[in-house]
Amino acid sequence: MRTVGIGTRVLNFLIDTILIFIISLACHHGWGIYVLFYHVPGFNYGWFFFGVLFIYYLFFESIFGRTPGKWVSYSKVVNKQGSKPAFLNILIRSATRLIIIDMFFIPFLDKPLHDFFSNTELIES
Repeated sequence: MRTVGIGTRVLNFLIDTILIFIISLACHHGWGIYVLFYHVPGFNYGWFFFGVLFIYYLFFESIFGRTPGKWVSYSKVVNKQGSKPAFLNILIRSATRLIIIDMFFIPFLDKPLHDFFSNTELIES
């Protein structure tokens, strides 16, 4: 079981963030149509971005064990024993990603907070 390096994590982050941005932008504009025609309250784009971010990681990592960015870089999420993590671990992992300072803990923990709190690892597949 070989864990991935910082470069792979950056590649995963960039690919997934671009996809999350596109999906959340489409949702935000779609909601804007409802706001315009049905006079429902509008929401800030940030609500859409962080909502899509949470659902995106929760969906892909709980079902497939990897996101599209991880497919490109041939990596996947596993628990400490090397098997597929439980749904609770993925839920904790996805919720922790909402903390903006998540990646700043790599120098102190040798891994991001979402790996530390969920007891998971990102390995090469």
